[in-house]
Amino acid sequence: MAGGGFDDKSRGARAHLYEYKITSYFVCSCIVAAIGGSLFGYDLGISGGVTSMDDFLKIFFPEVYKRKQEHLKETDYCKYDNQILTLFTSSLYFAALISAFGASHITRKKGRKASILCGAVSFFVGAVLNAAAKNIAMLIIGRCLLGFGIGFSNQAVPLYLSEMAPAKVRGAVNQLFQLSTCLGVLIANFVNYGTAKIHPWGWRLSLGIATIPAMFMFIGGLFLPETPNSLVEQGKLEKARQVLEKVRGTTRVDAEFADLVDASNAARAIKHPFRNLLSRKNRPQLVIGALAIPAFQQLSGMNSILFYSPVIFQSLGFGSGAALYSSAITGGALVVAALISMAFVDKFGRRAFFLEAGVEMICVMVAVAITLALEFGQGVILPKGIGIFLVIIICIFVLAYGRSWGPLGWLVPSEIFPLETRSAGQSMVVCVNMIFTSLIAQCFLVSLCHLKYGVFLLFAGFIIIMTCFIYFLLPETKQVPIEEIYLLWEKHWLWKRYCSSEENGIELKNGDKV
Repeated sequence: MAGGGFDDKSRGARAHLYEYKITSYFVCSCIVAAIGGSLFGYDLGISGGVTSMDDFLKIFFPEVYKRKQEHLKETDYCKYDNQILTLFTSSLYFAALISAFGASHITRKKGRKASILCGAVSFFVGAVLNAAAKNIAMLIIGRCLLGFGIGFSNQAVPLYLSEMAPAKVRGAVNQLFQLSTCLGVLIANFVNYGTAKIHPWGWRLSLGIATIPAMFMFIGGLFLPETPNSLVEQGKLEKARQVLEKVRGTTRVDAEFADLVDASNAARAIKHPFRNLLSRKNRPQLVIGALAIPAFQQLSGMNSILFYSPVIFQSLGFGSGAALYSSAITGGALVVAALISMAFVDKFGRRAFFLEAGVEMICVMVAVAITLALEFGQGVILPKGIGIFLVIIICIFVLAYGRSWGPLGWLVPSEIFPLETRSAGQSMVVCVNMIFTSLIAQCFLVSLCHLKYGVFLLFAGFIIIMTCFIYFLLPETKQVPIEEIYLLWEKHWLWKRYCSSEENGIELKNGDKV
C-alpha cells in the first residue's frame, strides 16, 4: 500500500486534480533515459549472431565449429550443444542479477540518474574487453561487466520512465524502454549480417560497437534531471517541485506534489525495504511484480529465440547469411510490435494485450512443434517452403510477445510498487528476470538437443499458465496514478484479503509487521 503505516484516507482521490502538458523537456528526458534499453537489446541481438560466426567459433570453440561442419554426424538439433558456449551468453545475466541489489541501494539513496550512469560505464568497459578478447577468460569477464551495466540500467530506467510520466500516458512512455530494446536487437542483427562477411575479425567489430550506445547513455545521462519522486525521497523538496513543474509544463502541481510527499513520508518510515516487501500488505506486488511477471516473461521462450535465432535458423537448414537475415526480420517484427503497444496500451489496457497475445503465442508454439515433428529429421535440410513458414510464424510470435510480455513485463512491475519498496521491488524484478534469463540461456540449446521439438510444447505449456495467471490475478492499471495503484488491490477479489486496512491494522515504523 502506498501509504505504508499512515492514514491512506489523507491520500488518494486526488488524481482528478493532476494537471500536465507534454513538454519538450519531458520528451527529451525520457528519450535519453530510454537509451538504457538499447544496451540490453543490442546484447540480446548480438550474442546469437556472434556465436554462429565461424571465425569466432574457430578461436574460442573449435569443437563446436567442427561439429557444425559435420551435418550428418548427429541430429541437427544438437549442433550447438556446448555448455561453455552458452556460458558466454548466460554469464552476462548471472552478473546482472547480482548487480541488481547494489543498484537498488544506489537508486534509492543516490537517485535513478546515478544508477543509469553506473550502468553506462560498466557496459562500456565490458564491450571493450569483449572486442579485444584473446581467450575465453577475457570473454567471460567482459560479459560479466556488460551484465553489471545491464543490471543497473534495467533497474533504474523503467522506474525513471514510470515516475516521470503522467498517469494517462505512463504505459506509452514506459515502453520507450522496450522500443529502445527492440531497436537494439534490430540494429544488432543488421550489424551481425554485415560483420559476418568481414574475415577474420568481424565478430570483434560486432562486440565492440556495443560501446556506442553506452557512450550515448553516459553523455545523455549527465544532463538528465532526477525524477521528482526520487528528489522528494532524498529530502530535496524545493528541487523536486521545480522539476515536477518543468516536466509537467505547469505550476499547478499541488495535488501531485502532495501525493509524492505523502508517499515519501511513508517511505522514510521503512528502514528495511526488502523486508517490507515481504509484508502481508505488499503480497500482490511481491507475487505479481517481483516474482511471477519477470519469471513468466522469460518462460515464454522469446529470449531464447532472440539469443539463438541465427543458431536456430542454421540448425533448421538455413545458410549462415540467410540465418542472420532471418534474425533481422524477427528483429524488425519486434520493433513494429513495440510501436503497436506504445500506441494502444493506454487505450485498451494491459490485460487485453496480455490475454490476446497469449492465445497467439500458444498457437504459434504448438504450430512450430508440429512442423518440426513432421518435417525435421537427422541431417535433413528443411524444404524452402517449410523454412519460410517457420520464419513467418516465428514473426507472428515475435509480434505477439513484442506488444505484450516484452514491454508489459517491465511496465507493470515498475508501476505497481509503492514508493517505500519501489527500488527494492525493481531490484527483485531484475534479479528474478535475470535468473530465469540466464537459466534459459544456459539450458535452451541442451534442451533443444534432448527434447527436440518438445521444447516448444514446453514453452506453450508455460504460456497457458501465464495467461491464466494474468486473467485471474492482475487488475487493470491503465491511467491509474502511480501513487494510487494500491487502491486497486483493495478492490480485487483475492488481494483485498491482504491489503484491506482492517486486515493490516497499524504498520510498525520499521515495516516488520506482517
